[in-house]
Amino acid sequence: MTPPDAERRTMSEKSDNPKNILAETKVNLALLPAAGIIHGAHACMDGASRYGPYNWREKKIALMAYASAAQRHIQSWIDGEDIDPSGAHHFGHAIAGLAIALDAMECNTAIDDRPKRGCAADVLRRISGQLKDKAGV
Repeated sequence: MTPPDAERRTMSEKSDNPKNILAETKVNLALLPAAGIIHGAHACMDGASRYGPYNWREKKIALMAYASAAQRHIQSWIDGEDIDPSGAHHFGHAIAGLAIALDAMECNTAIDDRPKRGCAADVLRRISGQLKDKAGV
């Protein structure tokens, strides 16, 4: 077995086995850190006990409610509270809510209630460019 700190190589560099080569064309689910999966699942357990598991597949959900909830959990964490009163980590709730929103979008059970497209992404890119220029990057 290869030690975790050994030089990383692609599967095709390690082996010419067709299964290994084909694996490189698949989404590598192992890249999502387990801690995020675990905390997200813990938060989903709280939601399932209150609203029922996979409730967003039964009835459509408004995406802005989930985006807003994720922002509230992140803000609570920024403000110094790690654990939500439910007992789950605030980041776990944010992960769970955003994963649910993505699932609803993929399953066509999402209501896209965002406001008209704004310019925030363009403003962020412009200001980031200015900061890079100022830093000489």
